[in-house]
Amino acid sequence: MSKDPALDTFLAESNELLGDMEATLLRCEQGAGDAEAINQLFRAAHTIKGSSGLFGLDAIVAFTHVVESVLDRVREHAAPVMPDLAAVLLECRDHLQGLVDAVAAGGTQLAPETEASGHALLAKLQSVSGFAAAAPRSAPAAPALPVASAADAPGLRVDGDRWHVSVRFSPDVLKNGMDPLAFIRYLTTFCTITGLQIVDDALPEPGDFDPEACYLGFEIALQTAAGKAQIEAAFEFVREDCRLRILPPRSLVADYLALIRDLPEPDARLGELLVACGSLTSQELADGLAPEPLHAPCMDSAPSPAEMHDEGKDAQPAVAEAKVGKDAKSSESRSIRVDGDKLDRLIDLIGELIIAGAATGSEARQAGLSRLTESALHLAQIVEEVRDQALKLRIVQIGPTFARFQRVVRDVARETGKEINLEVAGAETELDKTLVERIADPLTHLVRNAIDHGIEQPELRVAAGKPAAGTVRLTAYHDAGSVVIQVADDGGGLKRDRILQKALQRGLISEGQALSDSEVYALIFEPGFSTAEQVTNLSGRGVGMDVVKSNVTALRGSVEIDSQAGKGTQVRLRLPLTLAIIDGFQVGVGKSSFVIPLDLVQECVEMQVATDADPDAVTRPFDLHGSILPLIHLRHIFEIPGKAERRESVVVVRAGSLRVGIVVDELHGELQAVIKPLSRLFKQLQGIAGSTILGTGKVALILDIPGLVERTREPRSRVPGKQALLEGATQ
Repeated sequence: MSKDPALDTFLAESNELLGDMEATLLRCEQGAGDAEAINQLFRAAHTIKGSSGLFGLDAIVAFTHVVESVLDRVREHAAPVMPDLAAVLLECRDHLQGLVDAVAAGGTQLAPETEASGHALLAKLQSVSGFAAAAPRSAPAAPALPVASAADAPGLRVDGDRWHVSVRFSPDVLKNGMDPLAFIRYLTTFCTITGLQIVDDALPEPGDFDPEACYLGFEIALQTAAGKAQIEAAFEFVREDCRLRILPPRSLVADYLALIRDLPEPDARLGELLVACGSLTSQELADGLAPEPLHAPCMDSAPSPAEMHDEGKDAQPAVAEAKVGKDAKSSESRSIRVDGDKLDRLIDLIGELIIAGAATGSEARQAGLSRLTESALHLAQIVEEVRDQALKLRIVQIGPTFARFQRVVRDVARETGKEINLEVAGAETELDKTLVERIADPLTHLVRNAIDHGIEQPELRVAAGKPAAGTVRLTAYHDAGSVVIQVADDGGGLKRDRILQKALQRGLISEGQALSDSEVYALIFEPGFSTAEQVTNLSGRGVGMDVVKSNVTALRGSVEIDSQAGKGTQVRLRLPLTLAIIDGFQVGVGKSSFVIPLDLVQECVEMQVATDADPDAVTRPFDLHGSILPLIHLRHIFEIPGKAERRESVVVVRAGSLRVGIVVDELHGELQAVIKPLSRLFKQLQGIAGSTILGTGKVALILDIPGLVERTREPRSRVPGKQALLEGATQ
């Protein structure tokens, strides 16, 4: 395991811990902070500090040390995290996030302004908390070897009690990506090492030396005010690859003798090392190794019963053994981290397998070999199961993404002076991880827009008979094979007249043009469109809603918006479940093949072609079970040459709240479609989501049904030669 993968793991774990800290602090700020919340915050800060020390990230260690110390004091006093303290801790969390991001970006030095802001933030934290915590000294590049006793270093500052640590690292510790010296360097962040001796008795002959193996152990005398748990936690990340002994202050000589006899090195050799560390005197060692060992204390005198009671559990038992091996774990985690690129490559290979399997099945059918056809069908079933399981590896719940908006709502509410509550529903809804990552920014803008534009100031809400605190609701659910994410608010709603006025001023519509409510509200997605009377830090520049729509469209999704004056606005994002492989329905028009996502298909019917059909018509109404169904003719939309057959087929699909019919020449049936993205040359082609390779080797275009409907609904001025009338189609 090289350093780069280890550092990547540190960054991933730190980001997770910082996310957990943010969520916990937001609860604390709202008055929900209890003892367990404080413990969670402390553990997160402690883990980040410990991991940072392993990589020599002194800036993170120093900053987190103060945060950890304050949290420890709060924890000791069992006091809740007050809102003011939680707010400052949130700022500290943001500063830590910046430091971690700088490491991820390859930063090696802390910018002066960043260092200054960190010091100011720590001063603010200590002022609000009422606790003073000194930042740790910078860890040296390597421990001083050997270090004599404190008496030999008159200028050395020694605080706290005296402990002794005996550690033996396993031969595989280096191969597992751990540096033994890093753990000793980390000890110096909260301890003063007064003596350190290297145990090199396990070193082999030069010819047998393995450069990737570790043969060293250490005997360490240290002075610290910390307890046994904190000293032991310093070795948390190497517990499986070491034998650890910790002797507390005022241990008896007998305890040291038990340590000597339990270790593999010769007793006399170990005794010399303990004397060199200053943990034992020569006389105590000589008396202890004599036939009748003296049970006198190695320090000044044996502790009184009261002193032993004051020691607490730090001194029980006297010799704390922390041997942890591979067999010491009672249970192992069933979760592993997988690099996203490797997972994407697996999905790509499964896609190629699907294409190859389809080609094999096609060849078998053409050859008329029944047994081969049957084998090909069995293979296709297995490939489909493998596909489903592989896609599930990329499926995640949207809940963690929703949880991030607690902070967005909190910050925007403070900036706008409004009271906002965030409600979340459907957090367990699952969709592709890539979609979750790419939808975060559009959702952020919609939430900020709902607070800034949608929800009124508290005094206006009270005057209108509403609660002073506004509500933003994030909802996710599955619908017809898609995922719908809804952002709703209980604000004043969109101002229809204001939108029309702005649209007229910009020439987007003509005077007297009749538009439905949905068409009016859709105008806010035009580039640069804004009804804000003044520009703020949050909005008013006309940038954002058009980006939301373009980003959602790029994901083969659609955006719908509803609004009621005085009651609020709802924005619905409809997205596919995955971006990689879909179940499709293949159709043909002339010599061209198209694929419709199967989850959008409702039924197929036949249609008689009228002899007087208008060849320029894009859509014509169709009577389906007593209701009018708008039709979209692919032949006219994509200008496919050739005449229509006497009998055409209509594939009834649902696009959001609309039901439309796709008119085609032939129905070829279901298939698994591996989505291949279009090249940049065709990125702006509306109505096409991508392409796929058929079993015959031909290329078929995958239809973007929402985009196709949108294209046919656009005015003639924006799509020359094409006019669509899709009114009355809502079911």
